[in-house]
Amino acid sequence: PGTSSNSGDDPFDWQDFGETPGVQTGHLTVPVDPEDPSKGTFDLFVGRHLASKPAERIGTLLVNPGGPGFGGSDYGIYAEQVYSQDLLDHFDILGWDPRGTGLSEPAIDCIDDYDQFFGPADITPDTPEERQQAIDLAKEFEDDCATKNADILQYVGTNYSAGDMDAIRQALGEDKISYFGFSYGSELGATWATLFPDTVRAAVLDGAADPNADMLESGLQQTAGFEKSIDTFLAACSDDAACPFHSDGDAEGAFDALMLQLDEHPIEGAPGRIPVNRGVALGAVAQAMYSETLWPALEQALADARTGDGAGLLALFDQYYQRRDDGTYDNSLEAFQTISCMDDPARPTVEEDDADAPKYTAVAPRFAPGTTGAYFCTFFPPAEHPRVAITGTGAGPILVVGTTGDPATPLQSSQNMADALEGGVLLTVTADQHTGYGVNQCSFDQIDGYLVDLTVPAPGTVC
Repeated sequence: PGTSSNSGDDPFDWQDFGETPGVQTGHLTVPVDPEDPSKGTFDLFVGRHLASKPAERIGTLLVNPGGPGFGGSDYGIYAEQVYSQDLLDHFDILGWDPRGTGLSEPAIDCIDDYDQFFGPADITPDTPEERQQAIDLAKEFEDDCATKNADILQYVGTNYSAGDMDAIRQALGEDKISYFGFSYGSELGATWATLFPDTVRAAVLDGAADPNADMLESGLQQTAGFEKSIDTFLAACSDDAACPFHSDGDAEGAFDALMLQLDEHPIEGAPGRIPVNRGVALGAVAQAMYSETLWPALEQALADARTGDGAGLLALFDQYYQRRDDGTYDNSLEAFQTISCMDDPARPTVEEDDADAPKYTAVAPRFAPGTTGAYFCTFFPPAEHPRVAITGTGAGPILVVGTTGDPATPLQSSQNMADALEGGVLLTVTADQHTGYGVNQCSFDQIDGYLVDLTVPAPGTVC
């Protein structure tokens, strides 16, 4: 796995990116199935920012923003907006759109009309017909994903993307390479370190998922993380009279009442769009929990919704689903679900998924009040190549970063990742957001020091 089929001195066919000095884009061809070339190829879109100080260049730093399903080329092209000057000086920072995502081809494509599938179903159905609507929508979406992507479906999982990382390394001609992954990028990096340990110079896994949790356990961990963040958000609003949703110091009670109101009587967010019901509102809340910088927008959106104006909640919901100004979407959420299910061998039945719904409500009564399952992988074909067990054996020290108030990958998840890796070391960052890089100077110093100088933070370090 990981063999590139490009040839020549420049297998990427690097081209300058506009007028931006030191930034290039390119492509790398890799086989869909390294064991069977007849199954075709993926064309991976790649972007990189060349080291600002070539004389002090260490090598290439592969980067991934998470997902699964998000393209990563922008993190190379616009590296100056993401990474410290220290990393910009010492590394060629290279991001790529993983197979099936972004501008890589072929890309996973399931649906065009997101409003048809995401939002309209009642998460607390009162009738058999309402319950069946959720099942039918899930089945139609997953059937479309399986049918439209039949040729690549079984080859978009994390094992194969890790192989592509090694193909990129080979094409660059580097014996060892460094890596920096956020969120799901931690899982991808840990898989790469497990499959190709001898090629790892250094790896940072920021906002790391629990690699040993199954779909249910992982879902419960994440749902509990969002619940904790929502509670923190509401408590802060109750304590601040200037918060638009202050509600005389009882933002918690007002939030609960508003969610019940939206469940019974959805409101308009925009003409011709799906109504803002409880499910849409909770999608908006989830988006805002990723960073405290979005909390003011959510405060105002909740206040507006109480008066019947759902525009603010719909705008946050659209941010989560990557809706563009022209009403179109990128494929990131389609790729997210497809890749996730191709990594996981579990295919719970409708009945099994429904039986798990109370477990979610038990850990997150505000964030997970739904009375049915999500049927997230129920109707996908079985996964032929589920993700390998993560060990990182032989890869050396790997820095795992966990944030105290991370809703998506709670701190315990990152601790579990560090424990699963042979050389895992946890760095704890104090913040209410997803991922910890750049939260404060300490996190910059510890992460940069490891990547540049291979200085591993002392166990128990907290920023």
